Amino acid sequence: MYPPGREILLGVTGGISAYKSCDLLRRLRDEGYLVTVVPTRASLNFVGIATWEALSARPVPVDIWNNVHQVPHISLAKRADAIVIAPATADLLAKCAAGIADDLLTNVLLASPAPVLFVPAMHTEMWLSAATQENVRRLKERGFIVMEPEVGKLTSGDSGVGRYPESPTIINSLSAMLDHRADLKGRRILISAGGTREDIDPVRYIGNHSSGKQGYALAYAAATRGGEVTLVSANASLPDIEGIKTIHVRSAIEMQSALESEFDSTDILIMAAAIADVRPAHVSDVKISKDELSEIALTRNPDITQLLSTRKVKQVMIGFAAQTNTAESGGLHAAASKLQVKGLDYIYYNDVSGGQIFGSEETQGVILGSDGSKQPFPRASKMTLANKLLDLAKNKLG
Repeated sequence: MYPPGREILLGVTGGISAYKSCDLLRRLRDEGYLVTVVPTRASLNFVGIATWEALSARPVPVDIWNNVHQVPHISLAKRADAIVIAPATADLLAKCAAGIADDLLTNVLLASPAPVLFVPAMHTEMWLSAATQENVRRLKERGFIVMEPEVGKLTSGDSGVGRYPESPTIINSLSAMLDHRADLKGRRILISAGGTREDIDPVRYIGNHSSGKQGYALAYAAATRGGEVTLVSANASLPDIEGIKTIHVRSAIEMQSALESEFDSTDILIMAAAIADVRPAHVSDVKISKDELSEIALTRNPDITQLLSTRKVKQVMIGFAAQTNTAESGGLHAAASKLQVKGLDYIYYNDVSGGQIFGSEETQGVILGSDGSKQPFPRASKMTLANKLLDLAKNKLG
């Protein structure tokens, strides 16, 4: 469901500047990347496994002979959207240039089709040696990206070329390689997804057909762009997305409570969930027999979006309007009315007649703005719509 670009494998080799990769790892995660660290045995003399696991929040594979049944070098190679080797020692550059694979990291490099960014760091004499320069030339010819080391103080007390680049410089090179942007870094995004269920008794409920796919696409896209994302998910049968705070709820009242607790610290709210308009006035503690189930008294659920809009200070708010009007003008009129009544900045209207859109990977509709704008959205993936709505919200925030 989700596009590539977020899974990074960070290879760390045995140079003294390995400690600087701790900062790089932290900043990569701030940019929205998910990072698996693969250190060489030599690098563990400088930074230990516990540090890498704490900073990445993931297990740290070291040996190709551990968990052999999982074929770790192949599974890691397939999982990575990009590989960053920082620091890249002269020894590692030589091995890769020669196609040598004698440990887990070099096996992954040999097996992965992902783009690779080498970040050399070593003493000047080693960097400028004919052997290293020849190895770098061969790697570049094969399509690898090899950064130029910086000039500055080295561990020997000398100064010269060979210094580990600053973390932002490395991340800029990686982002350019992947066409990645972290334009929502520092922003808090709150998203609702799925469909609420209103219990009638322990067996039955009032529900809807929402799969949650659009809300989850929004959450993934926002996290990939560096946002701090909270997803309030109602009964979606989708796995939690790593790196995203997910609050699971069942009913509209639970949804309301979760959203209200997060709203004040939010910059962007996107209400993609299908929230039931009504709920049973009374919920039975036991299953109601078929003979007794002749009618159900209903009571209205609160309009959560409208209530939150009364607390709006700086937030950009986006809603959805799923209609079944046979005439587009009727559906657009209903969506425009919701836009105003609910105090939204934008609303996405789509026609779900005949079960369209629900459960699909694609969507089409029209984006209406509080300024009177109307932007048709031709059929495209829900991820494409997610990024379009995030672009609008970001621009609205300024």
